[in-house]
This record gives sequence, C-alpha cells and structure tokens, in this order.
Amino acid sequence: MCHRQISGWSRFFENTEWSQADFAQFHVVFADEPTTPRIVWLFSMVLGHSRLIWARFVMHQNLPTVLRCHIAAFEALGGVPTEVLFDRMKTAVIGEGQTEGIIYNRALIDLARHYGFHPKACEPYRAKTKGKVERPFRYIREDFFLAGSFRNLDDLNAQLRYWLDTVANPRKHATTLRFVNEAFAEERPHLRPLPLAPFKSVLKLERRVSREGMVSVGGNTYSVPDATRSRMVEVHSLADEVRIFENGTLIAVHPVLEGRKQRRVHPDHRRPIQPQHWPGTRQDSHVVKPAGDTVLQRSLAFYDAVGQVLAQENRP
Repeated sequence: MCHRQISGWSRFFENTEWSQADFAQFHVVFADEPTTPRIVWLFSMVLGHSRLIWARFVMHQNLPTVLRCHIAAFEALGGVPTEVLFDRMKTAVIGEGQTEGIIYNRALIDLARHYGFHPKACEPYRAKTKGKVERPFRYIREDFFLAGSFRNLDDLNAQLRYWLDTVANPRKHATTLRFVNEAFAEERPHLRPLPLAPFKSVLKLERRVSREGMVSVGGNTYSVPDATRSRMVEVHSLADEVRIFENGTLIAVHPVLEGRKQRRVHPDHRRPIQPQHWPGTRQDSHVVKPAGDTVLQRSLAFYDAVGQVLAQENRP
C-alpha cells in the first residue's frame, strides 16, 4: 500500500494526514458547440478519513493545470494533507531511478515544499492503493455526468460544484458508514495550515512573437504590446498567470486561459487607430459639399414679392 498500515485509534489520525489525487478522461459535447465532441479531464482529490471529494474539470493534464488544481483544492479544503498519493501521472512522476527511487517533477517538489505535504506515488499495478480516487471517478461519472447537459466548461464545473455540495459530500459513505461532511469536520483540524505567501513556481519558456503580436503558450495565444521589438521573448508560466519578458523587462501579464485555441488581447497592447486626413485639410470636423452648381433656396413669399415687382415694371 502507499500508506503505512496501522490499526486502532491511531489509524484515524493517519487517514486524516493523506489524500489521493488523479485524473480521469471524459467525453462531452457542450450545448454551445453541439457539433464538436470534446475530451475533458476530471481532476479529483479525495481525503483519506472523511472521503470528502474535491474535483474540477479541465482541458489539459499539463503541469500548470496540475499545480492550479492542487492549489484550488487546498484553498477549498482550508488546509493541506501531510501526504498526497499520485497514480504516477506523468506530470507528477517523471521516472524511477535505481538508487534514488521515484523521481518527481521539480515544480511538484516546489509545490510540496511550499505547502508542506509529502508526494508519494502509488506502486504500479496495485489497484487497491488508488481505489479511493478511482471509485469516486466512477461515482461522479454515473451519478452526475451521464445524466447531465452542459453549455460549456464553466457550466460543467458549476453544476459539478453544486452536486458535490448537495449530493456527494453530504451523503452517507457506503464504506465508512458515516456522513462525509460530518467526518470532514473531524478531519479538518488535522490538516496543515495554508501558507501565508502564494505559490509562485515558474516554468520558463522561450517563444516567438507572431506577426499579429501574439505568443503561443499551452495551446492558447496571448498578446504583447505593439511596441515590442524582439521577435523572441521569454515566457514565465505560473500556476495562475502567464508573464512575458522582453530582454529581461516584464511587458505583459495574462491570466491563464483554460482550453485550447483561445486568444487573449490586452486592450493596452494595441495602439488606437488614428483617423486619416488628406494633406492640406483641417483635422477638425467639416462638411463636404456636393459637386456641381449650388441652387440657393428661398421662401415662397420672396418669389411672390419678386413677381409683383416685375408685373408693375411691365405695365404700359
């Protein structure tokens, strides 16, 4: 097993100290895009003692997404378990050495040090070590997902949060025979407190600026200012934002976009389009007169008076 085997009352405290985290693949057709089937990933974290579930659907399994999901889960739980078990997800476990054992992603180690938890990979081909997450995946799929209709990713997650709050976590658990939220009330004081400072681990990338003044990061594009001269820039990909540097100077900051093929243009990055003027003309507003002769319009009374004068002049 991934966790130590202990018995009696001390097992309660052991279970309160760990959780399991993993991804599961889901296929969905959003109502906003009825002709485009999508693959989304469900990240789930399940606490060992209470079986409380925190989950979120995402479009990627990449490293920034893994970090964001952990941070969001810890914030929602109000604390951090001492140990987090991973089913050898590639973004968490990058290999296994003959002497050093499991090799974890450096950014995950930074996250673990910042929040004070110990990452632990489940042993391969040991289904029992990851059951607490895999069973909730099946529960979420059958009880929530298959009967639902969702407009987009935001709507899917909003409905998932409501279902977790009103159905999954208030329920009586079939294994523990306890109500999940009541057990979590006992478990929460044993979680580690959240750190005071935010997590700011950086993944540094080099990217080319397109002709449209955009930089591609994680399948999405982000704008740089029109005044950017360099064709190559350095991108710092954080858990919650993208920072773009030109020759060491910060020139753009964007929130991370979910999904793929999305585009974000900061309004300050584009120069306003100036109106064009012909040479030699004033730049204030003016009226353009139509071409051709201009006929001066008079009132009918004016023409009647002129007629009377002409009539008097023509009398013998």
